[in-house]
Amino acid sequence: MLLIVGLGNPGTQYENTRHNIGFKVIDKLVSDFGARDISKNSFYGELFKSSDILLLKPMTFMNLSGKSVQAVKNFYKIELEDIVVIHDDIDLPFSALRFKNGGGHGGHNGLRSIDGILGKEYVRIRMGVGKPEYKSQVADYVLHDFSVEEEKVLKGWVEHTAHAIKELQSKTLDEVKSRYSLKAFEV
Repeated sequence: MLLIVGLGNPGTQYENTRHNIGFKVIDKLVSDFGARDISKNSFYGELFKSSDILLLKPMTFMNLSGKSVQAVKNFYKIELEDIVVIHDDIDLPFSALRFKNGGGHGGHNGLRSIDGILGKEYVRIRMGVGKPEYKSQVADYVLHDFSVEEEKVLKGWVEHTAHAIKELQSKTLDEVKSRYSLKAFEV
């Protein structure tokens, strides 16, 4: 069973923020798969199932994402290498897309939480959101809505990412990486 986790923060005030790009991809996959809601309080998140795929949106707030991922992992006895985490990445330009297995958290609090609880050897789907001019602006930047210009690209970029994730069911990470990695999504 594959567990796809999209990182974000619960609540309407965060819905369109850069930090919630992982939630947007999960919403697209839930719709595409016609996945059914199997959420339980003990999962600390919204969990959806479609055949042999689980789709998770942790509702713990970003800094505690690992708690939700661990609960689902343990309940369904999922191996770490069968977990895919979709997250925003300020070290990539807006609309870039990268795939990697393992690695550091790069200052991302959601990844830091997951790494601290489960370890680092899971697949990461890095969605570039660009970065602010000054490091001190990072928190405000990722918790800010996408710009009007960025919104024009968002739907196609999320669809592209969702398609790449579907390919992970039958192709290797390297195959998906070579076919779907982006420097920037072109409309």
